[in-house]
Amino acid sequence: MNTVRTVDYHTAGEPFRIVDTGAAGMPPVPGDTVAERCATAIGPGGSGTAPRRGPLDDVRRTLVQEPRGHAGMYGGFVVEPDDDGAHLGVLFWHKDGYSTACGHGTMALGVWAVDSGRVPAPDDGDVPVRIDVPSGRVTATVHRGGGRTTGVTFRNVPARVSARKVPVATSLGLAEADIAHAGACYASVRARDLGLEVSRAALPDLVRAGQEIRAALATHPATWHPDGPLLSGVYGVILHEELPDTPFGPHQRNVTVFADGQIDRSPCGSGTSARLALLAEDGRLGPGEDLLHESVTGTVFTGRMLEGGVTEVTGTAYRTGEHAFAVDPYDALGTGFLL
Repeated sequence: MNTVRTVDYHTAGEPFRIVDTGAAGMPPVPGDTVAERCATAIGPGGSGTAPRRGPLDDVRRTLVQEPRGHAGMYGGFVVEPDDDGAHLGVLFWHKDGYSTACGHGTMALGVWAVDSGRVPAPDDGDVPVRIDVPSGRVTATVHRGGGRTTGVTFRNVPARVSARKVPVATSLGLAEADIAHAGACYASVRARDLGLEVSRAALPDLVRAGQEIRAALATHPATWHPDGPLLSGVYGVILHEELPDTPFGPHQRNVTVFADGQIDRSPCGSGTSARLALLAEDGRLGPGEDLLHESVTGTVFTGRMLEGGVTEVTGTAYRTGEHAFAVDPYDALGTGFLL
């Protein structure tokens, strides 16, 4: 395709670039389910962070790489859902490939579906937008008031803890990782165990630590998911620190390092789900209590634990632009580059 149209949002500061494949006239992605379509996008012999290059991946690289994107870009291809029970399906992507879950992207998609009229919504009240993602069916409940969207709540697939206090050696010292699955696999490490604080000034060290932890846990059995390799392996490393509790529950700040050193500008939606499962197991998050989860940029999600490992994460998402990206056939840079 020489021109690709997108609608861009940010959720708590993290970008999300939406490509409606049907509206763009792109051919359907083969597969009976969104998970199968994700596997098709990755390609035989590829992985989530090392997809085989094909027509769909040319579009991904065009939109995420410079000069049209950047190393922190995130987005998704809107595809058909698994069945009529959902409003839409999505294949999530980032600079290195594809992911099985994305809370901030789910929240942005819910708001987009309402903003665009794809899902009718009242001027006042809540409307659920059901979305099939590679890890299962999730819901973005869009909150409306006075004729506008005021917030969105992401209900994830059930989260589960698979390992606690796994020793991990890094160049900053030995740390202990807690591993939880919440649509994707996350390893949580206390930043102070590595002599770090979660701040912008510490980002280079936090990113290096996150990459080292992810590599060290690559073959750990707790990162394996019973549904197979698509959902297995550490997707993100959450480096977190404690802040004073609020009257409603715990308060933490985190930075999530994922893919090959990519930084989540939001508190990380699916990562928040993983943190909720760990806090609940520790007895630090009881019924009716909320986690106030802060990002390295100062934006906030509010999370809560429901029954059966189900979590909810509330935040805001806003449209930032609409684009028609062009690729000149004579442009030697083609789909672009990453630095």
